[in-house]
Amino acid sequence: MDARPNEIALIVPTLNPGGEWSNWLQAFSAQSMHPGHVLVIDSSSDDDTARLSRDAGAEVHVIPRAQFGHGQTRQLGVQSVPEASIVVFLTQDAVLAHPEALENLMASFEDAEVGAAYGRQLPRRDANPIEAHARLFNYPEMSRVKSLGDAPELGVKTTFISNSFAAYRRSALLEVGGFPSSTILCEDTYVAAKMLLRGWKVAYCADAMVFHSHGYGVVNEFKRYFDLGVFYGRESWIRQNFGRTEGEGMRYVRSELRYLMKRSPLLIPSAILRTVLKLAGYKLGAAERRLPVWLKRLMGTNPGYWDAA
Repeated sequence: MDARPNEIALIVPTLNPGGEWSNWLQAFSAQSMHPGHVLVIDSSSDDDTARLSRDAGAEVHVIPRAQFGHGQTRQLGVQSVPEASIVVFLTQDAVLAHPEALENLMASFEDAEVGAAYGRQLPRRDANPIEAHARLFNYPEMSRVKSLGDAPELGVKTTFISNSFAAYRRSALLEVGGFPSSTILCEDTYVAAKMLLRGWKVAYCADAMVFHSHGYGVVNEFKRYFDLGVFYGRESWIRQNFGRTEGEGMRYVRSELRYLMKRSPLLIPSAILRTVLKLAGYKLGAAERRLPVWLKRLMGTNPGYWDAA
């Protein structure tokens, strides 16, 4: 690790995490390495998040709920900890899975060319097979350091990262302009792609783990993929430099069907329906400029995005 703990800051955006927040804080307190600064940016929660966080020793910055934005809130956090040379982001539902999780992730920055690193996400304990496969597919057991030279092999997967558990070298982050405020989501992918194009590397650290997965309903799957279509449609430079997303999607579908055939074949019809809806959502999102704003508000997960889009 090329940064001392007092040069590392952990930033956690929160909104009403409820009873699970105590579990999150307990897992954090068990870490072998504690960042010198812990900042919770809370979007005016109605529960005890702010109080519990302060009691645990974190600084709490409360913002109006309407002010939250995936990119702009993270950038606010970066600007709030100017002393940090490495900034770590965790979401409120990503629970550190073992005491060395943060320490292992920080070890990625021993390579001076690594601008960002992200950890492995494990399915939550009650995850259904469709939910579990998504984590096993995207977060394998083998670590890997990715560079622009991997684009011919990995395509758009080269830019894959997740802000649920990720860290950024401050100098690299500032070099690419920080987190964007203009994207509907995928602010992490945007930053990773910019870093790769500038010659930085992105490290996947499989021995830094969190429990984090979602059991999305079919409507939410459609909405999420509509937003993804909007992102890749508006940020077309990513596909131009790294490849298209459709090939990765087909590889995912084949893997999912093989996984379900062995473990839960009765879920295959549901998986096929989800695939159709995800594809439809993505295609509509990519063509969103032809759609009226009122319809885009209904189709995506972030209606407020269209106020300024």
